[in-house]
Amino acid sequence: MTSDAPRGRLLPMLCADGPWQMALDQMLLEQTDPAPVLRFYRWSGAWLSLGRHQRQWPDHWRDLAAEGHLSIVRRPSGGQAVLHAGGLTYALIWPGAPRQRRQAYREACHWLIEGFRSLGDELRFGDEVATGEDANCFARSTVADLVDGRGIKRIGSAQRWQKGRLLQHGEILLDPPVELWHAVFRETTPAPAEAAIPRRGLEQHLFRALQRQWPELGWSEQPLTTVERQELERRVSVSAACIDSTT
Repeated sequence: MTSDAPRGRLLPMLCADGPWQMALDQMLLEQTDPAPVLRFYRWSGAWLSLGRHQRQWPDHWRDLAAEGHLSIVRRPSGGQAVLHAGGLTYALIWPGAPRQRRQAYREACHWLIEGFRSLGDELRFGDEVATGEDANCFARSTVADLVDGRGIKRIGSAQRWQKGRLLQHGEILLDPPVELWHAVFRETTPAPAEAAIPRRGLEQHLFRALQRQWPELGWSEQPLTTVERQELERRVSVSAACIDSTT
């Protein structure tokens, strides 16, 4: 590896609201840096993210938002709605990823499988064909998803391609809120992750798994620069006026 070779970038853990998190993922995707970027984040409050092309969802979601039980935001990626509460979210920006969708998902998820395996939890890819029939992303498993030994979809991921760069982000289901999950999806809440899966520090464990997958990149933690933060603030302020039309 030469001194001018791309180096992997890890952003510090961030807890913020939906518009901020989604704007940051989109901004990172649009950058021209040739190095992959990884970040983990949590959401301030309960959020329901809608897929980029999702145009239909139950009317009672608006009621739940109006009553203050959750907030709604639109993702830059595809797929169906995801409830972000009691879990951990990751985002991987991968310049030059394989253009074949199935291959890209498999290579972009390998570190997650290895990370959970080292904790004693075997995950496998879902094998159902993706459809648009379910408003809930966790209602079915596809090639984009990872399922645990109990058959529970543990990680649901979605992608967005732009100018040869891949954004893959997904929700790691840990402790889904029982009452809110049932209120949103009108179905039984998935079981919590195994007790052996750490709730604190899981991101560091998974990051080490990614480092083992791509050791040649010399990964290092790099916070947002002043210019990046200013651009992010601009994007969030512009998008704030569009949130009502999204929900």
